[in-house]
Amino acid sequence: MTTLAEVQALIEENGITRVDLLVTDLIGRWQHFSIPASRLDEDLVERGQGFDGSSFRGFQTIDESDMLLRPDLATAQIDPMESTPTLKLICNVHDPVTGDRYSRDPRYVATKAEAYLATTGIADKAFFGPELEFFIFDHVRFGKEINSSFHIVDSDEADWNSGREEGDRNLGYKIPPKQGYSPTAPFDTLSEMRWEMAEKMRQVGIEFEVHHHEVATGGQSEIATRFDTLRTKGDQTQWYKHIVRNVAKAHGKTATFMPKPLYGDNGTGMHVHQSLWLGDSPLFYEEGNYANLSQLARYYIGGLLRHGPSLLAFCAPTTNSYKRLVPGFEAPIYLAYSERNRSAAVRIPTYETSPKSKRLEFRPPDASANPYLAFSAMMMAGLDGIINQLDPGDPVDADIYELSPEEAAGIPAVPTSMEESVAILADDHDYLLAGDVFTPDVIERYVEFKQQEAQDVFLHPSPTEFFHYFHI
Repeated sequence: MTTLAEVQALIEENGITRVDLLVTDLIGRWQHFSIPASRLDEDLVERGQGFDGSSFRGFQTIDESDMLLRPDLATAQIDPMESTPTLKLICNVHDPVTGDRYSRDPRYVATKAEAYLATTGIADKAFFGPELEFFIFDHVRFGKEINSSFHIVDSDEADWNSGREEGDRNLGYKIPPKQGYSPTAPFDTLSEMRWEMAEKMRQVGIEFEVHHHEVATGGQSEIATRFDTLRTKGDQTQWYKHIVRNVAKAHGKTATFMPKPLYGDNGTGMHVHQSLWLGDSPLFYEEGNYANLSQLARYYIGGLLRHGPSLLAFCAPTTNSYKRLVPGFEAPIYLAYSERNRSAAVRIPTYETSPKSKRLEFRPPDASANPYLAFSAMMMAGLDGIINQLDPGDPVDADIYELSPEEAAGIPAVPTSMEESVAILADDHDYLLAGDVFTPDVIERYVEFKQQEAQDVFLHPSPTEFFHYFHI
């Protein structure tokens, strides 16, 4: 446990003059409040910093807006992106009247998920390893008014700029659609920037494993980091996105985790590796079975597949997510499992063969998700599968996209829209309520917020509708 004295010593040793208090809203955006370093004392740690909870998405109504942030001292990190030495502390949200933890604090959901896991006796640790993909663009403009809507993104390495005038010459080193997976320079123009991002991540305790250009043209990238426990990986995912965005900005570029910013090319996902352990023993390995999966792992898969449609309300939580989850772009739209097969929702990786490396990869999520809620929901679905012995059936090792309509008819698919996944969540969420991990008010408020968001998107005419219907 980190003590206040240790954090104050860190502040003194590094000449830190300001502290940022961080908190995540219900939808997943990181917020912060800045205080002088001298204010980080015992009173602030025990009582907390007041804030307006009605101004956070999914939190309080205006008549009950007062809330408290209490810093978790174990999360202290010096932000490598700040010009002025700044210590950042991730906070927990409390009610100022009762002092209780706040049910809609996403980090509290993750805390309760880990506590619930321990009470089941099944395992005592859940490890998560999300693979966040993102785009780095050189230019973005978008807007919507009563009489107009538009968006424009641009990238110097994008295929659509192969005919652009670029000073007195265009050298033509552009990446064609679907051909962006790991080329060397000069096609990959972002390698040095990704190295810088990875180094900044290391400075805040995130262990980097590999980075590369991803499949799409126009700056699609991935930086893979090492797995960790559920809540810690939620914290690290917020740091990851913070660093990617700010390093890109420092280079005069912009980064987005939007799942499908480009038409006709691969979208960006967040494939989530996960496993359960009891003490020092991995629980997903049993030699001799299909993919060396234990029966417990099969039941976990059964839970993911059974609850997949409602899970996607948290794991693919935007209307844009479902523009990625379509056939033809390596998108895992079928609720099946397989060894190595990337067309299935659950893949069992085969790169490593040791029992400790045995894990599952749930592929439909994307990085627009709130990591605390998405990781917790996936684990709760898996545990429900184990507790109720939900058998996932036979694996599907064929490329599902190549199956005939008759062959594919028996394989369930993910929802086709956010509205559909949210409606399913409203009906299928009892597995999330176990152990009071998710509470009814969290589900209800989240569903309400997402329904309003979907309605806003639906009500706005799009440029593509003008293309098809203006002269009808």
